[in-house]
Amino acid sequence: MSAPEERPGHETASDPLENTFDLLERARGGDERSRERLYQRFLPVLQRWAHQQLPHAARDLSETDDLVQITLLRTLKHVDHFEHRGEGAFLGYLRHILLNAARDEARRGARRRPHDEVPETLADAGPSPIEQLLGRDTHARYERGLQSLGDEQREAVILRLEMDYSHAEIAAALGKHSANTARMLVARGLLALAERMRDDA
Repeated sequence: MSAPEERPGHETASDPLENTFDLLERARGGDERSRERLYQRFLPVLQRWAHQQLPHAARDLSETDDLVQITLLRTLKHVDHFEHRGEGAFLGYLRHILLNAARDEARRGARRRPHDEVPETLADAGPSPIEQLLGRDTHARYERGLQSLGDEQREAVILRLEMDYSHAEIAAALGKHSANTARMLVARGLLALAERMRDDA
């Protein structure tokens, strides 16, 4: 029977030491059980994120859940290449890989269709929900702004805005002492992001 589904940052009472860092370290050493636990832990988080963030055309070209599972399996297969700095960094790494996989799938789908059947918006996978909310130009500035932040601020902003983590969950994911510390980190990250986006306008 599979282990109960749990949100990253929330460990079960029976496995208090089995945090993401420990699981990644053991997985890097070849422990298949730890890879499976990481898969179970991050699959629902990535599925929620993908349903909210991926462009509609990318979701049409390949079942979102299939794309998420393939991405996660491939990532865990090569987890020894990931430099672990914490759960937030690992989720950011997965986000990056999943975005690239979705874009690649959208391009492949466009090439498979006859030219006269390809909608003009398909080549770039169409707008994602966040692009629809912000507009394409603003979303592009958002992505550039994210990349200009320090690692910890970027991870905190992504966890809050895109993964819908609470401040307590962000604190656990980033190794902070309290939800208030995480709240301040998110607030500073959002302020820095807004400034970068304004300067980029």
